[in-house]
Amino acid sequence: MKIQAVRGMNDILPEQTLYWQWLENQFIQLMKAYGYQEIRLPIVEKTELFKRAVGEATDIVEKEMYAFHDRNDDNLCLRPEGTAGCVRATIEHGLLHHQTQRLWYKGPMFRRERPQQGRYRQFHHFGVESFGFAGPDIDAELLCMTARFWQQLGISDHLSLQLNSLGSKDCRQRYRAELVHYLQTHRDQLDEDCKRRLITNPLRILDSKNPEVQVLLESAPSLLDYLDEPSQRHFDGLRTLLDRTQIHYQINPRLVRGLDYYDLSVFEWVTQELGAQGTVCAGGRYNGLVAELNEDKSVPAMGFAIGIERLMALLEKNRKLPDLKPAKAYLIMVGDQATQQGLLIAEQLREQLPALQLITHCGGGNFKNQFKHADKSGAKWAFILGDDELEKNKISIKYLREERPQENLSLTELINRLKEKTT
Repeated sequence: MKIQAVRGMNDILPEQTLYWQWLENQFIQLMKAYGYQEIRLPIVEKTELFKRAVGEATDIVEKEMYAFHDRNDDNLCLRPEGTAGCVRATIEHGLLHHQTQRLWYKGPMFRRERPQQGRYRQFHHFGVESFGFAGPDIDAELLCMTARFWQQLGISDHLSLQLNSLGSKDCRQRYRAELVHYLQTHRDQLDEDCKRRLITNPLRILDSKNPEVQVLLESAPSLLDYLDEPSQRHFDGLRTLLDRTQIHYQINPRLVRGLDYYDLSVFEWVTQELGAQGTVCAGGRYNGLVAELNEDKSVPAMGFAIGIERLMALLEKNRKLPDLKPAKAYLIMVGDQATQQGLLIAEQLREQLPALQLITHCGGGNFKNQFKHADKSGAKWAFILGDDELEKNKISIKYLREERPQENLSLTELINRLKEKTT
């Protein structure tokens, strides 16, 4: 029986990888512009990390984590998100002691969800985290950063920003009590999932996709009405900065995010063009998370994650991916002497023409067979080296995608001809 990939865990094939590399390079340039440094984090972490950080009553921890016991009976898991691991690393290596940090990372995350378009069991994130900044200015910086990224990619018109404040822990506790009281009086209108969340995590009901529940929530208390003075001041300060930088946003009082560590500002960049999985980028403040993992030593923090698969889908849908096909040539070598000389010539061409992608034929074969390989490779040119070329100290160039006659050139002439075509 043929073994296939695990459902929801997809191969990224060479023709796709080219665009992933391009997008990663675009993101790296953005991070350099804002002074953020890369941190590389392990894929496997202790399960306890996410129980404490994300919340035991969240869907991620209750249903979706790939958790297991290893040979030492340690309870480990594949990371379902990046923030908790980044916080763990900064604490473990003393990066938060009397200093601020601006960090970013990329890589796969894992959740055992029902696979569908835009939602996979292995998915990839760009993650950005900032530590040690208490004011709304860092919130605004991260939102400016994401807005600049959309502009850089040419998709600003296809994304909109939704914004909310979850306030402080005390705010949420007061609001939680009022929300539960309201929902209890309308319990018969809740579905089974919302009834379960009413006990474990009632704020997540605000994010229900059930249309009947959404109608019920239109008359529910609003979290924004329960903000204390510091939380309201922080939110007003963020809105003022966004208004001054002309970043348009919509207040969404039902935006709560699916992880327990968030407080104060939360946001999502959403699109209407990817169906149900329309959130491309999301994040917010998590001022209490460092204290939760570091013996009550509080450090203000703010971050976000971008779903790379969803961003790639949006770019592809709107034809914003560039033409990345490199100038490609294929070197045909017929005969032992030509093969020996050809490998030397190939290295000289690569040295002089760094933008040229040169494939050398390996494995022998006659001219006709090699030419078929050259044509199938998608190369623009075939460089031919045989006994005649060796005798004349020339290289034949055949144009595979143009109606032009074959030419015989010296190595110097060939390099000069291609320099103008590969720069």
